[in-house]
Amino acid sequence: MGFARYLTLVWPGLPWLWLRGSAAGLVLALAFGLAVDVAVVTTWIWTELVDFRLCMGLWAATAAVWFVATASAVTSFPPPIRLGRDAAVDGLFVKARDAYLARDWLAAETTLRAVLDLAPTDGEAQLLLATLLRRVGRYDEAAAALTALSHSDSGGPWRSAIARELDRIAAARGGQARAPDHVDAEPAGPEEVAPPARSRAA
Repeated sequence: MGFARYLTLVWPGLPWLWLRGSAAGLVLALAFGLAVDVAVVTTWIWTELVDFRLCMGLWAATAAVWFVATASAVTSFPPPIRLGRDAAVDGLFVKARDAYLARDWLAAETTLRAVLDLAPTDGEAQLLLATLLRRVGRYDEAAAALTALSHSDSGGPWRSAIARELDRIAAARGGQARAPDHVDAEPAGPEEVAPPARSRAA
C-alpha cells in the first residue's frame, strides 16, 4: 500500500485528490489531463490546426507543469492517515473521557480534537465528541458529526450508538428521529448512554 501511495505522484494533483479528497487536487488533475489531451491531439491527430513550434511549446509547458507539480507534491506529500492507536492516543482519549464524565466540556472537547488530529479515523473519539456537542446544545454540529461518522468505515461498530444519538438530537429539537438510511435505528432508552470505553486499559 505504501508503494501505491507514491504512484500517485505520477499525475499532478492526484496525491491530494486520491489521498485527501482535495478539490484543488481535482482541479489540478483535470487541468493537467486537458493540457495533455490538447497536446496529443494537436501533435498526432489534427496536425494542421497548430503550428509545429506552438505545439512544441505546448508540450514544454505541459512538462513544466508536471515537473513543478510533482516537485511540490514530493516536498509536501500527505502522510498516511493513522489507522491504529498508540499509547499517546489512548492516554489522550482517557483524559478526554474523564473530562467528559466530570462535565468539563471545554477540556473534553479540546482533548478530543487533539485525539482526532492524531488519529482522524478514531470512531470512538468521533462518537464521544458528537455526544458532547449534543450535551451542550450544539445540535447542528453534533448531527453533522454523527452523519459523517455513519458514512465512514470508522462508524461501522457504532451504528446503534449513532442512531440513539440522532434520536436524542431530534427529540431535543422537538421532531421525530431520522437516522441515516443505513444506520440501524434503535429506540433510545431513558438513561444516558455512557461514553464509549477504550478497548485497551490506560
